Amino acid sequence: MHAESRVEKPLPMYVPRDEQFEESKQDTFSAGRLKAVLHNLIPSLMASISANNHDIKGFSHIDSLYSEGVLLKLGLQDELLKKLPLPRAVSKIQETSQGGLLKYDTPKIVSKDKFAWQRDDEFARQAIAGVNPVNIQRLEVFPPVSKLDPEIYGTQESALKEEHIAGHLNGMTVQQALEESKLFIVDHHDAYIPFLDRINSLDGRKAYATRTIFFLTPLGTLKPIAIELSLPPAGPNSSSKRVVTPPVDATTNWMWQLAKAHVCSNDAGVHQLVNHWLRTHACLEPFILSAHRQLSAMHPIFKLLDPHMRYTLEINALARQGLINADGVIESCFTPGRYCMEISAAAYKNFWRFDLEGLPADLIRRGMAVPDPTQPHGLKLVIEDYPYAADGLLIWSAIQDWVRTYVKRYYPDSSLICNDKELQAWYTESINVGHADLRHATWWPTLATADDLSSILTTIIWLASAQHAALNFGQYPYGGYVPNRPPLMRRLIPEENDVEYAVFLADPQKYFLSALPGLLQATKFMAVVDTLSTHSPDEEYIGERQQPSTWSGDAEIVEAFYEFSAEIRQIEKEIDKRNGNPRMRNRCGAGVLPYELLAPTSDPGVTCRGVPNSVSI
Repeated sequence: MHAESRVEKPLPMYVPRDEQFEESKQDTFSAGRLKAVLHNLIPSLMASISANNHDIKGFSHIDSLYSEGVLLKLGLQDELLKKLPLPRAVSKIQETSQGGLLKYDTPKIVSKDKFAWQRDDEFARQAIAGVNPVNIQRLEVFPPVSKLDPEIYGTQESALKEEHIAGHLNGMTVQQALEESKLFIVDHHDAYIPFLDRINSLDGRKAYATRTIFFLTPLGTLKPIAIELSLPPAGPNSSSKRVVTPPVDATTNWMWQLAKAHVCSNDAGVHQLVNHWLRTHACLEPFILSAHRQLSAMHPIFKLLDPHMRYTLEINALARQGLINADGVIESCFTPGRYCMEISAAAYKNFWRFDLEGLPADLIRRGMAVPDPTQPHGLKLVIEDYPYAADGLLIWSAIQDWVRTYVKRYYPDSSLICNDKELQAWYTESINVGHADLRHATWWPTLATADDLSSILTTIIWLASAQHAALNFGQYPYGGYVPNRPPLMRRLIPEENDVEYAVFLADPQKYFLSALPGLLQATKFMAVVDTLSTHSPDEEYIGERQQPSTWSGDAEIVEAFYEFSAEIRQIEKEIDKRNGNPRMRNRCGAGVLPYELLAPTSDPGVTCRGVPNSVSI
């Protein structure tokens, strides 16, 4: 009665025919799902054949998933293929050389520098140029403060002290570093603390609520200088927080690696459940449903939004069936387990605000930019080389200019907006029905002028295209190598008086690997993010429309759209130029991955680049 019922396949959720995947998209998705079935089924069968508890045995074990594949390594391919209930799949596999479907492609993060993931500068770089570049904030108060209710969660004072970080600030005092905007934080404390007792009582799940402090170096790169690991207090006087600082010897080096892995696992959960699923897929859906219900297909705003709504209803229906459902992939592969959707819902209730979802507003909210009318976008970035923000602002501005031109053409006078019944019904229903829990919030933008409409539409198009692309298409390139971004952790970091401490000292690498997901969890996770990171051959990228002539008979608008397309092509050239600029060390350097997640176009497949028009995977 108080739980969601399981959503059974194939079609329990009605998705109208014209919103369903077209053939080439369906083929790409099914091939990906085929891969996922193989990669899920095979480790399960392996687990049933073998008595071993499939921990990852060594780094070479992970490497073999890319070079040899799961089965070839174990000589089990023929035996297991007979057991697969997939006759067509089998013929497909046999057509590929050496069962290539059973191998994983080498993720980009280890393709240029196999050990990059272990370095502190790479760990920090991924906070501004990785798959989740939207959580970092400028630190304004030290030590950081929780916003949780102390009545419920007890005193939330941070364990971070000045002495933890003073030696890492290039001779500055902490106060100086704060005043000069040199300190930054990725703070997952409040997202996890309310759930930690429940998460840690799950089998094979162990998590902290983490805070990571970064210092901006004179080179413009970040370095992590302290990690705080919090557990809920066991009693009034119990210490439940510890601080880990950069290593000074072998033991502290492994402690630091474990602490960074816990940060990444926290970050992977918030990325997937809050920034990716909630803030792009879920929160756009009401605007799309309402557009279909309230706007005529001939309405100019429907025509503008149409390419940015493509496939979203279908992909969300599939996600509810196989990804975010009870016992689905997200629950089984991410730290919060069965509490995944609760974390997502809590973020919606306490954090999400439509008026702050546009890029400039979000950067200002996080202290990563300050308003500056002399700058091209009216903003000055606090970290000049912040690849996600710098590239994102180019795309944001191009979308904004195009939308303003379009809106002005059809609504030269604001009274036309107030009197457009379809338009007002669309926006009213999106809020009052689609976002019913938040319908009384005072921050919803009004829809009374052309500027209001332009601003609302720019935010929706930004979220559907560039924001989703920045959060989605790097998932396999960065997360497909599980030690770089473990989606869950299975062990806490041992303290000196713990029984496990001796085990840790005796073989720290083995302890580290046993704290990561097991082989079954890891391969299942890899198969899914591989599918999610794949562009289909019929992808429609930003600045493209497949039938530009049919959506407007208005020559002025067609001309404006071609200008928008040309601007997007220019942005692509500018991003290429930035990725070749050695002064931009967060996207260029020895073994450093270029930042291409906001490069507009892409070939099909897993490319770590490309901005589709819509949330379609």
